[in-house]
Amino acid sequence: MTVQLYARDVGSGTPLVLLHAFPLSSAMWLNQREGLAARFRVITPDLRGFGGSILGDDEPSIDEMADDVARLFRRLGVARAVVGGLSMGGFVAMALCRRHPDLVMGVVLADTRAGEDSPEIRAARLAQAERLENEGTVRVLLDEVLPHLVGPTTFRQRALVYGRVRGLVQATPARAAAWAQRAMAARGESFETLRTLKVPALVMVGAEDTLATEADARAMADTIPNAELLVIARAGHLCAVEQPDLFNQAVAEFTAAIARMTG
Repeated sequence: MTVQLYARDVGSGTPLVLLHAFPLSSAMWLNQREGLAARFRVITPDLRGFGGSILGDDEPSIDEMADDVARLFRRLGVARAVVGGLSMGGFVAMALCRRHPDLVMGVVLADTRAGEDSPEIRAARLAQAERLENEGTVRVLLDEVLPHLVGPTTFRQRALVYGRVRGLVQATPARAAAWAQRAMAARGESFETLRTLKVPALVMVGAEDTLATEADARAMADTIPNAELLVIARAGHLCAVEQPDLFNQAVAEFTAAIARMTG
């Protein structure tokens, strides 16, 4: 079935579409909407099943999620945009580059990986999906995923940020989280997509990220023909939430440079 994504759409100028991490929603981009909407049109969709978007009955698939985003572009009248994705949102952004390259004028890949899951990670995702479906709650995410979402600096020094992330995880529908885990477990690698990327890329990673490491980020940046790599200090897996000012500054400079090139 065709899923129509709910999206917040603020500001004007060059469109900047930001795709959220698992297991959060577009609410994670609050600081980006506030910090970037004065210069760009910031569009933050809820990926299917999360936030205000329905799940639908399709088989779990990152490609399906990318097609949802492509339909959103058409619905909002966006011809091309700078597309940013963090974590799961990065998987979707890379799938969008592969399936709908004409929509992408630049790509931001934050705290994500181009490689497919190891057998261990895939098994853990599927086990979590089982528990999510059987228990009908997100307890397994609070136990097993939340501890890895922020870095030790945030955990120790930014209690409000950690509390906000915990709240977003708690608000996640269990069925959507299970679907997304199955979609991520089934995805292939994206290095071939990155190798043939014809647009500029900004690869970012939190220095304290243990889920998508600096080595993962470097592997992506080394593969993309036109990429810059930025390591954000004192941030873990959610660098945009943990260090929003540094993230926003980098994305603003990158997007403004693309706007000048294409304008």
